[in-house]
Amino acid sequence: MHDSYEAVTPGETVTLGSHEMTRSEIVSFAEQYDPQQFHLNDDPEGPFGGLIASGWHTAAVTMRLAVDGYLGEAATVGSPGLDGLRWREPVRPGDRLTATLTLGEREPFDEGRGLVHQEIETRNQHDETVLWMDALTLYPRRS
Repeated sequence: MHDSYEAVTPGETVTLGSHEMTRSEIVSFAEQYDPQQFHLNDDPEGPFGGLIASGWHTAAVTMRLAVDGYLGEAATVGSPGLDGLRWREPVRPGDRLTATLTLGEREPFDEGRGLVHQEIETRNQHDETVLWMDALTLYPRRS
């Protein structure tokens, strides 16, 4: 795994794993953090034709997959944020989400750290992109 900024190879892609979204977890997350009606109810007349997960829930699941599949073993030292985040398709109960992380551009951040763009894409079982982000991740620089 990548132990420093210098060890990161732009273009390398890592499959992060999968997670199945259940109705109960979608509603539970929405009740706590994003209680909009289309995240709480199966209303076929609603704007999405039924229950969908909060985009923030999809992002949280993606983050867990990233930690389990890459970040937990890589020598990352935090993040100053994102350069982009898009929810491209709604996520519904029963959807199986799979995420990939592609290492991108590198640039020095400060004396001790380097910044790496990580393009993270989450797809459903129909191979549709449901979430895309450009995450900025810091790695220690070799002295």
